[in-house]
Amino acid sequence: MAIGISNVTHAPPAAQTKSAPPKTPSQPARQPAATDSVQVSKTAQAAAAILQEARETTTQTSQEAAHGDLQAKRLAAKEAAARPAAK
Repeated sequence: MAIGISNVTHAPPAAQTKSAPPKTPSQPARQPAATDSVQVSKTAQAAAAILQEARETTTQTSQEAAHGDLQAKRLAAKEAAARPAAK
């Protein structure tokens, strides 16, 4: 059997105190980050260009050749010569 409870009083909510934000150690004023500069040699630039050309697809090469890229024209001619002749 259930017994009802009467005359229940609720305690008032506890007063919330604002706590101070956590203290952090004082930090020195931020200074701009130092920038480094790098100079790439002409040889390294040429090597990077060769690698880029090697990664290109035949379609990319033919598109560049159509827009006047001399290196792409030479590569396209070399690729065409390497393909077996159609019979």
